[in-house]
Amino acid sequence: MEPRIQYAKTEDGVSIAYWTLGQGEPLVYMPWIPFGHIELEWQDPEHRRFCEGLARGGLLVHYDGRASGLSDRNVEDLSFAACARDLESVVDQLGLDRFALWAPMVTGAVAVAYAAEHPERVSRLILWCSIVRATDLSDVAQFQGLMALAEKDWDLFTETLASVMYGWSDGEKARQYASLVRESTSSETLQATVSILSEIDVSELLPSVKVPTLVLHRRRMDYPSLGVARKLASQIPDARLVVVDGGSANVGEETDAIIRATGEFLGMSEVAAAQPPAGDTHTILFTDMESSTALAQQLGDAGAHEVRRAHNSIVRQALEVSAGTEIKHTGDGIMASFSSASSALECSIAIQQGVASHVAEHPDIPLGVYVGLNAGEPIAEEQDLYGTSVDLAARLVDHAQPGQIIVSDVVRQLAAGKQFLFSELGETELRGFEDPVKLWELRWREDG
Repeated sequence: MEPRIQYAKTEDGVSIAYWTLGQGEPLVYMPWIPFGHIELEWQDPEHRRFCEGLARGGLLVHYDGRASGLSDRNVEDLSFAACARDLESVVDQLGLDRFALWAPMVTGAVAVAYAAEHPERVSRLILWCSIVRATDLSDVAQFQGLMALAEKDWDLFTETLASVMYGWSDGEKARQYASLVRESTSSETLQATVSILSEIDVSELLPSVKVPTLVLHRRRMDYPSLGVARKLASQIPDARLVVVDGGSANVGEETDAIIRATGEFLGMSEVAAAQPPAGDTHTILFTDMESSTALAQQLGDAGAHEVRRAHNSIVRQALEVSAGTEIKHTGDGIMASFSSASSALECSIAIQQGVASHVAEHPDIPLGVYVGLNAGEPIAEEQDLYGTSVDLAARLVDHAQPGQIIVSDVVRQLAAGKQFLFSELGETELRGFEDPVKLWELRWREDG
């Protein structure tokens, strides 16, 4: 059922359109300043699926900012403070004393300022591909080119923007998004908004954000870049950074990973459980530690246990950043699942880099980790995964040496063109498999 459009009135008399979906703990999905159209967004199947996923665990509130979508268009005040008033008008009308914020792109700066000023109202903060300084976008040559195009040719600008969002090969989706942009605002309003927001810089407020914060970003996004997200997460106390695959802010790409990361952060089990159904392709990762028996003999039981704890901490931190799901602990290792091969490979590199850093800091405490990856369509049952694809991943980690990442040919093919470096290891006979299996090593060290 399509959500019912309602209106809230701001302190300066602007009507703000919004809808709600679900019930329970509130999550406010802020607008895509300076674009947005809550009715047309809902009509897009991918965007609707994203909203329905977030609403599974609570009350989802989504609204159009001033001068866009179904909200009042003829508005003079487009300032930063005015954007915060739009938010307050909606949550006050709904009687929400405390709520979480999901803030995309430029709106992230508004959300950061509001959370810093009103920690009593904001329960949690999720920043999606967000910026807190205008220069994180305005200094990028591609952005400057887009803004120049918007002033000269509005239709061509919307089509170009849509192609950047959805990819040049997906013409139909790009055309639909271009139409949404044209319906959501005008060239004049865009120019006015960009001019006013060009002075945004709330970076000095980041240390003052005391609410739990998730910085959620795309791995291959050019602007804002992953480097911007890393810096943002490092400046907010105890913020969590999670990276999902993809190259644009489009929430219709890798939707399950975005929904799952949001649900896990919010503690909403219904949302976090939105993993790909059985039959979808998973990339399976196994880690294993170098001989635990030798560790116990060398360090004693307590010392060996501390090494295991270090391994577990390194792996789980890498899983969190890469949006991986821990399936189970295997004694001296961890099994995990990913919705994309790229995320699994990035996680593997992060694990081995973490191990190398730990060894450098603790040269007297040995820690060697093997990593193996395979991809396929495992059988899901009782929070576990089974089948040939899982068995092969387990055999690959058995075949690895300390510090190695061994992957199957299917993983290498899934990651083709994504700037990972592999070395061919040839075909190898593995226990339990009739035919030889072609293996590759993922190179992660700077020295090759």
